[in-house]
Amino acid sequence: MVKPRSIAPTAPLSAEQRAAAIAALRETELDVLVIGGGIVGTGSALDAATRGLSVGMVEARDWASGTSSRSSKLVHGGIRYLEQLDFRLVREALKERGLLLQRLAPHLVRPVRFLYPVTKPVFERLYIGAGMLLYDLLSYTGGRPPGVPHHRHLTRTQMLRAAPSLRGDAFRGGLTYYDAQVDDARYVSTLARTASHYGAHVASRVRVEDFIKVGERVVGVMAHDRETGERFEIRAKQVVNATGVWTDDTQAMVGERGQFKVRASKGVHLVVPRDRFQSKLGLLLRTEKSVLFVIPWGRHWLIGTTDTDWDLDKAHPAATAADIDYLLEHVNKVLAVPLTRDDVEGVYAGLRPLLAGESDLTSKLSREHIVAHTVPGLVVVAGGKWTTYRIMAKDAVDAAVDALDGKISASITEDVALLGAEGYKAAWNKRSALARTYGVHKSRVEHLLNRYGVLATEVLDLVREKPALAEALPGADDYIAAEVIYAATAEGALHLDDVLARRTRISIEAWDRGVSAAPVAAKLMADVLGWDAARTTTEVERYLQRVDAELASQLEPDDESADRVRLAAPDIVSE
Repeated sequence: MVKPRSIAPTAPLSAEQRAAAIAALRETELDVLVIGGGIVGTGSALDAATRGLSVGMVEARDWASGTSSRSSKLVHGGIRYLEQLDFRLVREALKERGLLLQRLAPHLVRPVRFLYPVTKPVFERLYIGAGMLLYDLLSYTGGRPPGVPHHRHLTRTQMLRAAPSLRGDAFRGGLTYYDAQVDDARYVSTLARTASHYGAHVASRVRVEDFIKVGERVVGVMAHDRETGERFEIRAKQVVNATGVWTDDTQAMVGERGQFKVRASKGVHLVVPRDRFQSKLGLLLRTEKSVLFVIPWGRHWLIGTTDTDWDLDKAHPAATAADIDYLLEHVNKVLAVPLTRDDVEGVYAGLRPLLAGESDLTSKLSREHIVAHTVPGLVVVAGGKWTTYRIMAKDAVDAAVDALDGKISASITEDVALLGAEGYKAAWNKRSALARTYGVHKSRVEHLLNRYGVLATEVLDLVREKPALAEALPGADDYIAAEVIYAATAEGALHLDDVLARRTRISIEAWDRGVSAAPVAAKLMADVLGWDAARTTTEVERYLQRVDAELASQLEPDDESADRVRLAAPDIVSE
């Protein structure tokens, strides 16, 4: 087994780095330019940069501000795809799950145990058990141990002991199995920073408005810096379109009909306090349309997801009252004490990019990915699963490399750990010593290690310099003031929304959706980013308007009305 590559001290994603990246994008012809700063785009930038290519990446909003921050936050093989006989997809995803858990990001990806309850003691247990046995076997076919225990059968008594809040008369027992979970937004911002560390010129809030063509060949893009208003050209030998649910919109700028279509499927998740029901395990439940996950998430549960077609605003998909009621109805079928709307502390909606097929049901559309050279100089990558982003990125860069001159290295990202991963296990074993060194509680060190890996010491150094930064943010006890400073100086956060919605998850985890934390976080950001009083006030007002619009949209009965109400709030950056 190849040892993960060690890396030098890291450079931050700072305002100065962004300015330098934009200067390089403006002045240099790149080998590869990546459009899109979600999981596939950032993965593509890292893949290309670690092959020794000159690379740029631009994102119209914040890193992971679309689909990649609004997933079920699972790294999984997709056990339900076994029923569709898609063994190749499951095997590929399970291999990636093992890589992420053990090598690439052990500080961000961790095992989670699920319970699958059964209602029919013989046939269903045999059927589901056979599927889980196959799931376990496939997890060993990637050439390394899976990184999680194998499945187990539970009697009804054992099941209720592990999950005492389940209805005792609803099931005849169950099976448990393991997958993994991740803070998807934090992973993507760390991936962008890792790509920058290896030489990629990365800049968020830079939107591509057109392609530059010579004859039929794409040779670059016209870009718009949404922070300064500047428009400039970026020249590149190959451009990779990794814009997810915006793929068709981006392709339309080329003036050519796409070779495939991407449809958006809306998935809604609820966030519920962990104390609302007792269980040591997550849950996997069948519904009439798909499956329902109940996922442990720190002090919370995530309950999701829905799966409905969406053809409205892609930037701000809105959850409706019907979406919330659907999830509560289905999870309450198995709980002894039902959940109500009053138990819901957070709601978020995201869009899956699905390759369009013959079926009208989004749950039947393909989770496979496609890579195509639609026109010379332009590679499109679309579809796929969050878990298999590295494979998608590799395939996209392979297609770009095929059109470049000279001998170029094959992908090495299987052995490139994300920043913060190297030495994480040793740091975890030293967490008590770190707590004594920095004068903070051990649980706080554990929290930081599970968010930043070994880079947690950079956050703790801020606390040592200014002890007041160890204070928790109002209404969000899990997060300290130093994390806001670090997000703005090292993780590319340019706006208050970037911090409260993605560098932290305060916007979905706090009862007030971050309203109490917003003015405090804005003041911290203002001090390091040089905002004046007017800018600081505007940042808070726009965040509060976003919260109000989201809460109001969640009272609407249908997508059209929820979308209209959500869009009443102005965007973070006005055009």
